Amino acid sequence: MSDIAVAKRYATALFELAKEQNLLDETVEELRAVREVFSGNDDLLAFLQHPKVNAERKKQFIAESFANLSTLVRNTLLLMTDRHRTDVISQMAVDFIELANEEKSVAEATIYTVRPLTESEQQAVSAAFAAKVGKRTLRIENIVDRSVLGGIKLRIGNRIFDGSVSGKLERLERELLG
Repeated sequence: MSDIAVAKRYATALFELAKEQNLLDETVEELRAVREVFSGNDDLLAFLQHPKVNAERKKQFIAESFANLSTLVRNTLLLMTDRHRTDVISQMAVDFIELANEEKSVAEATIYTVRPLTESEQQAVSAAFAAKVGKRTLRIENIVDRSVLGGIKLRIGNRIFDGSVSGKLERLERELLG
């Protein structure tokens, strides 16, 4: 079975449990942190996949490192460690977040701006663009990027809405040269 399918199965099982226990929001936030830890740390993955480190030591490490997480998430990580599936923990977290977002009709969005957006500006962008992608609301990550010069560049999934000054200049340049 492919790693993608394995990650999806763990994510689906965890999603069902979290939904049943009304812990979706808390589990999403915890898995965002887990994804960040696992996706940016090659040494951690090397340790967890090293054949000379026994399973009990790996599980003890996971239990101690993620002691502040809920029992549900910690037990899932321990189960995946026990079954030698630590390589798909990051993908499992991504799959879980997608399932939770679908359940709540939320889309992940990245906004590139010259300056950080205020909360009210983020809500206005969310209200304007959520309907365009068929969602109720957007979960926004604001990235400050001076190269946009002004305006905003918004990425939702694989769709990009470019209302930045730099984007308009690039389109004008292509039009004049083409």
